[in-house]
Amino acid sequence: MKRTLFLVEVAIFAAFALLLDLIPFLSFKIWAQGGSISFAMIPIFIVAFRWGLKGGLLAGFLWGVLQVAVGTGYILHPLQGFIDYAIAFTVLGFAGVFSGKIKQTVQEGNSKQYLLYISLGVFIGSALRFIAHFIAGVVFFESAVQGMNVWIYSFLYNGSYILPSFVLSAILVFFLFHKQPRTLLRFDNLV
Repeated sequence: MKRTLFLVEVAIFAAFALLLDLIPFLSFKIWAQGGSISFAMIPIFIVAFRWGLKGGLLAGFLWGVLQVAVGTGYILHPLQGFIDYAIAFTVLGFAGVFSGKIKQTVQEGNSKQYLLYISLGVFIGSALRFIAHFIAGVVFFESAVQGMNVWIYSFLYNGSYILPSFVLSAILVFFLFHKQPRTLLRFDNLV
């Protein structure tokens, strides 16, 4: 039962992340080549904080695969596609390393502590995603940069949507768990 619940939740939240990224009024496209400020990372962080590292990594991976499957992925080279979709979205799940600490501090009612752990988890996941996209940008999109240092371009391009998405995700995930701390508890813990 627990394994089935895990797989169902991971799949649903990964699909929800894709939907949040596809719905036009919930995703603010800022670059023609891709990259948007959206709520889409939030479901991955929720899974990571509910199920830990394994759940977060799997949900992130599925979200990346779904983007390629539905045709929203922009792939120039197989390795670039692997970095930009498989790796970049999977590493969001590293937020799950703080799952236990967040649950513990929520149960203690220490909102400053769980705000810190949620922020750190969302930051780590977002920073690792940024690094993956940054590397792919430097290696595979150098020809797209006319007269600008590719390192600076990749930094600015990827930072321009990941930083606001990090802030948005950290705030909304904190408020979700602050207003409904039971959302951190998995159903299998309640029965």
